[in-house]
Amino acid sequence: MSLLSLRNIHFTYGGPPLLEGIDLEIKRGERVGLLGRNGTGKSTLLKLIAGGLEPDEGDMALERGVRVARLEQHVPEGTSEKTAAEMIEEAARQSPRCGPEDWKLSQAVKRALSRLSLEGSQRFVTLSSGMKRRVLLAIALVDDPDLLLLDEPTNHLDLASITWLERFFKGYDGTLVFVTHDRVFLQTLATRIIEVERGRLFSWECDYPTFLRRKQAALSAEEGQEARFDKKLAEEERWIRSGIKARRTRNEGRVRALVEMRNERRQRRVKIGNMRMQATAAERSGRLVIEATDAAFSHGDLEIVKGFSILISRGDRIGIIGPNGSGKTTLLKLLLGDHVPSHGLVRHGTKLEVIYFDQLREQIDEDKTVVENVGEGLEMLMINGKRRHIHGYLEDFLFTPERARLPARNLSGGERNRLMLARLFKRPSNVMVLDEPTNDLDAESIDLLEELISEYSGTLLMVSHDRAFLNNLVTSTLVLEGNARVKEYDGGYDDYIRQLRAAEAAQPKADKRQRAARARPDTDKPTKLSFKEGQEADALLEEIADLEAEQERLHHGMADPGFFSQEGEAIANATRRLKDIETLLPLRYARWEELEARPR
Repeated sequence: MSLLSLRNIHFTYGGPPLLEGIDLEIKRGERVGLLGRNGTGKSTLLKLIAGGLEPDEGDMALERGVRVARLEQHVPEGTSEKTAAEMIEEAARQSPRCGPEDWKLSQAVKRALSRLSLEGSQRFVTLSSGMKRRVLLAIALVDDPDLLLLDEPTNHLDLASITWLERFFKGYDGTLVFVTHDRVFLQTLATRIIEVERGRLFSWECDYPTFLRRKQAALSAEEGQEARFDKKLAEEERWIRSGIKARRTRNEGRVRALVEMRNERRQRRVKIGNMRMQATAAERSGRLVIEATDAAFSHGDLEIVKGFSILISRGDRIGIIGPNGSGKTTLLKLLLGDHVPSHGLVRHGTKLEVIYFDQLREQIDEDKTVVENVGEGLEMLMINGKRRHIHGYLEDFLFTPERARLPARNLSGGERNRLMLARLFKRPSNVMVLDEPTNDLDAESIDLLEELISEYSGTLLMVSHDRAFLNNLVTSTLVLEGNARVKEYDGGYDDYIRQLRAAEAAQPKADKRQRAARARPDTDKPTKLSFKEGQEADALLEEIADLEAEQERLHHGMADPGFFSQEGEAIANATRRLKDIETLLPLRYARWEELEARPR
């Protein structure tokens, strides 16, 4: 028997049906990723499963004794002074499994704190977003639920918190149903994909990369089928207008068939359109964009950035990552000149035209409508040299005329993001600065935004916790590593992780060499390389180059969507070889550096 069964579920908030006759089966142990455009009903479906909403029609059946828990999308901002342990204990008291006995409650709280690596004495209000999310997860898990529902669990978390959640759920033995727009999170966890679209559910028994391929094939087939239907309908409409022949008795069946076709066409629910974004290009900037020399910035006694130097040239694409609260937005504003350095120098190049997408959306006037925020008093806009009516332009960002007349305060998170993008991209630019641009966007909108940025010819500075976004778009990554230090790494997020691991692997050997050097008398001088050692150093350099080239080929191959359609053995061999290279490279580097440090 299924853990959960939904039959012919209908639900509406008063307008068109949000969910229309859906069926769903969830089996024990599944990790189901729930996908769909913003507003299609994903969160509503979770609330129905959790019992927070009642369907208009249909039946829901849970296996006997099944316990369901839900981790909501938003972390509460309340000012409660309760500690993590007190909040977990409060939830445990409501659980029949824990029981009223003090020793059982104490055990349940200790188990939950240990399981999620929490310090029970910390007050909830003082915790970071990531740690608050852990406390809420501990509360959800204290009853040891059979089915755990997660609504955007990674939203607004930093990368360390996201990767921690991934590792936790990878080892979780319960059943998961989760909504997420984080493509890496989805790819790591989901064993099955369920898509909510046009009021229906579509189940895909596969992982995320396979889903993307199958989905594209299904869309192409659906478009072909609808085109053939529409062509047939048009032919029948021309026939009915041809005159008296259509009203003869022998053609009544054809007339009835036409009426049915018209009804079918009226009932077809059109797929939500995609945004059609394009950035308005400005004249090219000078080669130098921004240069920072030993720059520092402090807020009162708190040092946020120190000793930071960088040269940003035209066309550079730079990502910025770090824990929440570490100063990523401050670093952006320091580079843009919004903050004056307390030490050092930040200078800008010539002909800079900057657009800035701020994380807090402070550029939006809450009292003005979407049209007023974007048009700023104009009905006609000049977009890449072409005149566009404001409503036509906003339709590119999925704002119907009705939604475009709403005040900004009435918009959802995703709509606010689209409003900001529409407002920004109408302006000519050659420097694009984005602070968490993917928050609240659905996966399809993120893909489109990624495509737009990849085609942008100017300079890019971007703060993001979306690992796929960083991997696909940036050529170097600035990491706020603590102690107000910022370090630059080549490539995107995965490249940064590889370099970090290589450095960590090489560090023990470097420490050992330093200890050995300190133990030698000061009079000791490094011995010259022997002929054989010189040959070894040259061979190592060639081997390192070959390994790096092979590593690059493997990464490139794995990025190809067709990679995972190969035989399992081929995938396993490539993965195994990549791990071997990542182990070998630090060792070869360490030996080569040891030899090169000595005179020839």
